[in-house]
Amino acid sequence: MRLTAVLSVLCVLALSACGSSGSSKQDKAKTTVCNAKDDIAKQVDTLKGLTVSTASLNQIQTSLKAIDDDLKTIAGARDDLSGDSKTQLEQANKDFLTQLKSIASSLGTATSLSQAQSNAKAALTQLADAYKNTFAKFKCS
Repeated sequence: MRLTAVLSVLCVLALSACGSSGSSKQDKAKTTVCNAKDDIAKQVDTLKGLTVSTASLNQIQTSLKAIDDDLKTIAGARDDLSGDSKTQLEQANKDFLTQLKSIASSLGTATSLSQAQSNAKAALTQLADAYKNTFAKFKCS
């Protein structure tokens, strides 16, 4: 009788551990995505705050590299999400990358230094808008 009670308790614990495993994997993925999303926001704010007189190539490269790393982190965690979270994240990622490509292509069209500066400033504003229209909409709560 005592052995049966112990086995019953162990079975209940084992089943509850199995049930929470998937959920904790999804929770971990969502936390990972949200941390990366928050870092993208930080990097976008850093880039948007730069001016031609204060910006350095190193600052810009560092922020862009961080955004690239965050996008890779999000892509890696995306498969562990399900339902609306996964769908919403996939759409945000797709839209953000499309807008990044558009921004990048517009930077190469300058014919003068002043136009290049103007294009760069517009690109940073577009990058901030791209974030607001994509990843900022992803719900982390």
